[in-house]
Amino acid sequence: MTKRQSLFGVELDALTMDETVTRCLDAVRDGEQLEIGVVNAAKLVNMRRDPRLAQAVTGCDLVLADGQAVVWASRVLRAPLPERVAGIDLFMRLLAEAESAGMSVYFLGAKEVVLEQMLRRVADRFPGLKVAGSRNGYFDDSEQENVAGAIADSGAQMLFLGMTSPKKEIFTAGYGERTGTRVVHGVGGSFDILAGVTRRAPESWQRMGAEWLYRALQEPRRLGRRYLTTNAAFLLMTARELIRLTPSTGPANRRH
Repeated sequence: MTKRQSLFGVELDALTMDETVTRCLDAVRDGEQLEIGVVNAAKLVNMRRDPRLAQAVTGCDLVLADGQAVVWASRVLRAPLPERVAGIDLFMRLLAEAESAGMSVYFLGAKEVVLEQMLRRVADRFPGLKVAGSRNGYFDDSEQENVAGAIADSGAQMLFLGMTSPKKEIFTAGYGERTGTRVVHGVGGSFDILAGVTRRAPESWQRMGAEWLYRALQEPRRLGRRYLTTNAAFLLMTARELIRLTPSTGPANRRH
């Protein structure tokens, strides 16, 4: 069993990237299903506001720290996680491993034009990868079961969801098992990055935990206010939790 750390009432798996990749490959080889949930500062804030999102994430088999701020908070709050396991980095590692091991994958998400561009780039980068199928992420909730059925019919072993929260978490919770895939990984906006539609922050920004700022600067009108409000809320959450965990040094608790 993986060691878990409790952070803001959420159980997170204390895994490194290498350990996570190994768990995923073992799941495919052993015929077990592994649903992966990832959390960053914004998602942890939104999970407190959206019970359905919280239930979907915490119901995953693995819950990983996608954001550097989450790793920092885990150390401040004495529930240390070994490192950040970024969703896009795990995505790329699994594509490479799937190509080497002959495992088949399915891509679900993004707009059709973005999906097609991503598929061309994936074919260039991983020429031996078995792509069992793909579909854009624009469908009604009433179509979820049919979409899951089509994925099952494809025989794919790994499913990557390039959709936003909470849609990807809710789809995973409701229909992940129905897809028949062994690894279900929600990768958010990674399809856009792989397609070249958006740029990922340089590694120096990532190390500083400022990837959110880089994204906000690319789309200030859409993301600026959202990131500022969720980051402020996350800092407040962390401060409150630290106060809760810190023993009181008031007169009643001092030894005489």
